[in-house]
Amino acid sequence: MAGNVKIVIVGCGISGIAAAHRLVKHGFQNVRILEATARSGGRIKTGRLGDIIIEIGANWIHGPCEENPAFCLARQYGLLDPKALTLENQGVDVGGHPQGLPNFFSSSGQKLNAEDVFSAQEMFAELLTECSEFQGQKGEPCASVGDFIRKEAKKRVAEKWKDINPATRSLLLCVISNMLKAECCINGAHSMDEVGLGAYGLYKSLPGLDCTFPGGYEGLTKNLMSELPDGLVTYNHPVQCVHWNDAEKTENSVTVECENGESVVADHVIVTVPLGYLKKHHSTLFHPPLPLHKLHSIQRIGFGTNNKIFVEFDAPWWDPDCELIHLVWEDEDAMVDQSPDLRRSWIRKLFGFTVLKPTERYGHVLCGWIAGHESEYMETLSEQEITREITQLIRRFTGNPTVTPRRIFRSQWFHDPWTCGSYSHLATDCSEQDLDNMMDPLPPRRSNAQPLQVLFAGEATHPCYFSTVHGALLTGWREADRLISHYSSVNSSKLSKSKL
Repeated sequence: MAGNVKIVIVGCGISGIAAAHRLVKHGFQNVRILEATARSGGRIKTGRLGDIIIEIGANWIHGPCEENPAFCLARQYGLLDPKALTLENQGVDVGGHPQGLPNFFSSSGQKLNAEDVFSAQEMFAELLTECSEFQGQKGEPCASVGDFIRKEAKKRVAEKWKDINPATRSLLLCVISNMLKAECCINGAHSMDEVGLGAYGLYKSLPGLDCTFPGGYEGLTKNLMSELPDGLVTYNHPVQCVHWNDAEKTENSVTVECENGESVVADHVIVTVPLGYLKKHHSTLFHPPLPLHKLHSIQRIGFGTNNKIFVEFDAPWWDPDCELIHLVWEDEDAMVDQSPDLRRSWIRKLFGFTVLKPTERYGHVLCGWIAGHESEYMETLSEQEITREITQLIRRFTGNPTVTPRRIFRSQWFHDPWTCGSYSHLATDCSEQDLDNMMDPLPPRRSNAQPLQVLFAGEATHPCYFSTVHGALLTGWREADRLISHYSSVNSSKLSKSKL
């Protein structure tokens, strides 16, 4: 039967590719991907800064270990450095946070000693661990992660740091502000006040020291695509509406209406568009409209922007062994993670830089990280304006008036019409049920209509690996397996009846 089943996949990101790959492998011959843009990969997007390979989208394999399918595929395709494949690397658990030797610079132009700020880092790490422990409990003390961290930090500072001189104590609180901004980038949120405390622990990290692709993350999607039949993907083919049927019907029940006027009839449609796009277009993308439980979950789950600003220099101004640079503003002891004035102070949201390593491959290139509304505002500026702001920022924090970037490149995920942001997080009124609702197929199970007309995949539909490539990949496999299982049971039932 698989050969006759018509399946349309909306979106050629990693989840759409994974679903097609699995279905084709299991004998489904009538599979088609409709992709709105001219390229595959979605939020996996490799680019260049001159001759240097940079990741405009997904950056790392988070938790490269045996349980991570993105890692296993990258290893199978020979896309990783030998060091990333070692058992030692797979055994390190970083808890989803960037690792490496840090340099801290202050807004008065001083390089801070790492040991002087360690107590703030330690306290922040403890508080994050506690945040993840509220999941499943009732009556958490605050609605958001940000609120909990601020309240608890103030309390603990008064107890633990009471003998520290006021200036040092103030600086340590400013370091916590920097950590909150970094956490906004990790979570893809404007502020940690938007991230739910009760649901924070639903995210699960895998062990392994996060690793990158020497030849670019797109190597993963290209290898998977090379194993699909030619012509399976139709590019520059945006979908306007998915017409499904919630009434009893036996023949094909789904029609995919494309922007160019083409209508594609299918037995099943797997929708893999980003949550940001769903939030903006759900009312026109589905007819009839989505059931209320699904619609409310799409609205409740958070989806924010995290952008990168790559900056190249002729020479490094950071230590040779430095892997992570933190910029600490000395007037932020109120532990803030958002700018009061976007136009004048958006640059404050940039918490710092990761250093692209090894130097032999990347030269002297930093990747700056900025999240939230400040990040969205940054996208509207010219490269000249951004270069000026970055130059002033680095000169201020290093105390060196001659430091000058050679060139910059920034990502612009919020204004990309097909993504409308970067990735999902669990907002303050989210629950585990919302994640379950996200992956529910249409029509609802209680309906008598033809089942599994519309299925949903993508990072925002994974119950614990949301916001990651491996989460997105697993959801593509999940929905393909749902269809494979459905037709296996149909075939079994027909075989049983034929024997009778």
